[in-house]
Amino acid sequence: MTSASDVPRPVSLGTWPTPLEPIPRLAQALGLGADALWIKRDDLTGTGGGGNKIRKLEWLCGAALAEGATHLVTTGAPQSNHARLTAATGARLGLETVLVLAGSPGGPAQGNLTLDALLGATVVWAGDVHGQALTAAAEEVAARLRADGAVPALIPFGGSSALGARGYAACGRELLTQAPDVDTVVVALGSGGTMAGLVDALGPERVLGVHCGAVPDPATTVSAFASALSGTPHALSSLRLRLDQVGEGYGVLTGRVMAAMNLTARTEGIVLDPVYTGRAMAGLIAAVEDGDIAPDRRTVFLHTGGLPGLFGHTAAVAAAAADLGTRSRTF
Repeated sequence: MTSASDVPRPVSLGTWPTPLEPIPRLAQALGLGADALWIKRDDLTGTGGGGNKIRKLEWLCGAALAEGATHLVTTGAPQSNHARLTAATGARLGLETVLVLAGSPGGPAQGNLTLDALLGATVVWAGDVHGQALTAAAEEVAARLRADGAVPALIPFGGSSALGARGYAACGRELLTQAPDVDTVVVALGSGGTMAGLVDALGPERVLGVHCGAVPDPATTVSAFASALSGTPHALSSLRLRLDQVGEGYGVLTGRVMAAMNLTARTEGIVLDPVYTGRAMAGLIAAVEDGDIAPDRRTVFLHTGGLPGLFGHTAAVAAAAADLGTRSRTF
């Protein structure tokens, strides 16, 4: 484990603490006690439209500035929330941002891509590559920038690393001051750093991660980040994971996810996205159904943001439009 004296100080990018709010109508719809279900609003972190990546970027960009960075370089899918928030952070800190995205140019600039452009990011299309191949493409971009005299900082996929996870260790401690009796925190498990930080602060028994299909081995990914953060090994068997909401793959909308999005919006006026928070809520509902979440103990749903991605998700927009058609009336 890196000693505290070796870790650069984080920069300030968000508004803390984020609210913790009761969601009793949704609780009632799920058969939970009226005071049993709460939501931690990390969609309201501020910069760039908000979302969980801001907590990670505070630490990662603190390190980048300490190294004299002139550019931020990161990776993601075309509708990456992390890419959008890295672009926003770069703009706020006066750094150029280069987004190395999987895919090809030519599609509509919707959702997060619209905001990437608005924020002034440069997009490099890497083609049909993922995982290590996408990381290698970002490393190549960084090497070209160095050759031109720039100082690029490579920000990891999803902002997830032991350093980035410090942001969610801080979130876990923040949550404990708001709800010391929290029994379960339900969170979308994407690149792994958010869940890892929560595990560090709350213990693995209180964190339920819902796999979204972003990484091939979520348990190993979370365990590695959490272990590096704390210096204490976290056994894979100690982690609470749900792997049943991925469906046909990352980014592919399922009926359970759309139903969870509709229920949350129609009971609480809270909008979820189809890739991360919608899956996390579908996992929460499934955990209630199979008894993994107790009806009378405090459960907190961590809203990690992602609203712009909804508007770039063709299937989710089409499903909402079709439902609107069934609800249209003439008076």
